[in-house]
Amino acid sequence: MLLRLALRKKTLKLTALATAIALAVAPTMALAQQNKGPPILRDTEAEQLLRDYTRPILRAAGLEKQNIQMVIINDSSFNAFVADGRRIFVNYGAILQSETPNQIIGVLAHETGHLAGGHLAKLREQLAHAQTQMIIAMLLGAGAMVAGVRGGSNNGLANAGAAAVSAPQEVIRRTLLSYQRQQEENADRAGVKFLSATGQSAKGMYDTFKRFTDESLFAARGADPYLMSHPMPADRVAALAEIARSSSYWDKKDDPALQLRHDMVRAKISAFMERPETVYRRYPASNSSLPARYARAISTYLHGDLRSALAQIDGLIQAQPNNAYFYELRGQALLEGGRPAEAIAPLRRAVQLSGNAPLIEMLLGQALVATNNNAYTDEAISILRAAVAREGEAPIGYTQLAMAYGRRGDYAQADLASAQAAYLRGDSKTARELASRAKTRFPIGTPGWVKADDIVSARPLPGQKNN
Repeated sequence: MLLRLALRKKTLKLTALATAIALAVAPTMALAQQNKGPPILRDTEAEQLLRDYTRPILRAAGLEKQNIQMVIINDSSFNAFVADGRRIFVNYGAILQSETPNQIIGVLAHETGHLAGGHLAKLREQLAHAQTQMIIAMLLGAGAMVAGVRGGSNNGLANAGAAAVSAPQEVIRRTLLSYQRQQEENADRAGVKFLSATGQSAKGMYDTFKRFTDESLFAARGADPYLMSHPMPADRVAALAEIARSSSYWDKKDDPALQLRHDMVRAKISAFMERPETVYRRYPASNSSLPARYARAISTYLHGDLRSALAQIDGLIQAQPNNAYFYELRGQALLEGGRPAEAIAPLRRAVQLSGNAPLIEMLLGQALVATNNNAYTDEAISILRAAVAREGEAPIGYTQLAMAYGRRGDYAQADLASAQAAYLRGDSKTARELASRAKTRFPIGTPGWVKADDIVSARPLPGQKNN
């Protein structure tokens, strides 16, 4: 189930700090994300693949117990970055453009290098130090300008004061950029180390950086290397090639089963995110591979031919009868096609095969609620409560839970769930109004009352509405 959800602004307040930690192939992307506040994409299959990619790398980096999350950004460009020490952000374009698992794994290893090196905290220290230096420089420069004005000169000392302000700022800027370049080089080396420790090749990392280096050579021509936040492309790739080729795993290929999973996720992303004509160019009818069939089935259901889509999905299930995501797709197609009662059975099977994946449980809960059959109300509440307990940042779970509670006549819980959904969507005004109403319905001091009070008292997340 590919969901587009508004990303909580707390995780996207990137500033120069996160921009500096962005993958070097697209260093300006993180800043653009900050300005437009893009949504995230939620999908169990894609997220599980990324977790499987990063798990051994995080273990090698000593970060296995840090609960690092993978977040997929709704952006077609190739980029990945870390922003808060707890999440690795990956544009869906990075997955789509990575032809092999090893290519995206190399990118994730590089980002893990930033996390393992504590670059976020260290850069904060550098920025704080630079700020202090900047203030001192500006004070000294201002003093020189005041002295010039008092002495009756609007040129000599005043101009010297202006130079005293600008010159230290330029030195400080170059110092920070140099520090950031060093971080990128350190992350490259750490990434190769983690890949070698897990028996994987660094060739994918090299190939990715080399490809983007070739594309950026013209833009970098004539640039001052000391004014770039990342190493000059040719220098960086040369250094990476030297350490990557020294690994005994350089020529190791990806496991065919992993390659198939990678291709399936790429097909899914293409089908959901690209125009149908683009999908059919990528995956023409002459291509009988499982990923191609997956992409065409999704595109068919998305663009209105439910009967044909179901036939194609049934063919996928016949090919892989224990694939949870094929049953999830069948259930989603039926639910969105206005047949929620028929969606329940395949979604139950998808929940079972996926090990009770919360996002799939939410889809099942949605189907149970959408039947308008009160016989399913208690089951829907039970499933949705379990789902939001393990996946607390998906508004759809709380929205469906609110509807189920409303159907049962439990308006206190319905208001609370609606308030939680509104808060996660970034609508703090609505969240506070609903939570305030929920407080009047709960006995004072009960768990529901306390949760509602927390929402009423909570400060809006950065970027949320507070009116």
